Amino acid sequence: MTTMQPGNAIFDHNPYRGHPSLSETEAEVLWQYARLSQNIRELITETRRLSEAPDETLLKRLRVLEVKMGLVLTLFKASVWAVINEQPIDTSTYEGEDG
Repeated sequence: MTTMQPGNAIFDHNPYRGHPSLSETEAEVLWQYARLSQNIRELITETRRLSEAPDETLLKRLRVLEVKMGLVLTLFKASVWAVINEQPIDTSTYEGEDG
């Protein structure tokens, strides 16, 4: 997920190392937060890019799938209708109710 871009110096060296007010552990923690922040910025940028323009290849594949699913549904309905129409009508159940 992390992409090393040339302009991101935060991934190359720790800018907090050697700071007189910070211990070594504090400097490392701040560097981890800075790298995490940069990764989140990159993730936000990529998410915005993906949400602004739909993936055309995916849309084409989904359209083909939608047509196929429509055909399958039509064939299924026709098959169910054919099975229902092939069953004999049992008139004895209707005659027994009147009697």
